[in-house]
Amino acid sequence: MMSLLYRLGDALRRRSGAADHGRLGEDMAHRYLRGHGCTVVARNYRPRSGNGEIDLVAWHREKLVFVEVKTRATAEFGEPEGAVDAEKRQHLARAARDYARRAGVGWEKARFDIVAVVLSPRRIQWIQDAFLAKQPTQV
Repeated sequence: MMSLLYRLGDALRRRSGAADHGRLGEDMAHRYLRGHGCTVVARNYRPRSGNGEIDLVAWHREKLVFVEVKTRATAEFGEPEGAVDAEKRQHLARAARDYARRAGVGWEKARFDIVAVVLSPRRIQWIQDAFLAKQPTQV
């Protein structure tokens, strides 16, 4: 029943914005991670400061995983994960620190992953421990 609702929601989003590759990729990544043992607890988390956004937050075994989803129509102009540069990583880490603090989860239990989605031909790649973020400093 739930998968039917997810498919219906995906179809409505595709119809309302056929060129919205980002949303389509996030939907695909969400289902992919759930199918691989993750429990997704948040989508499009944005801290109150407005600094950065986390596409998906999930639990995978004992780790709180902050997932950046990158979607491309084709891989013609490079792989999607190549778009996660140092500046993007910094924004993700800032938002992740806020989420972890609010959730009461220690930084040692956090991990940063990337899900790279190519729509044609369809391909999903889950890159675990894609990058490390510095331990937040104690004040």
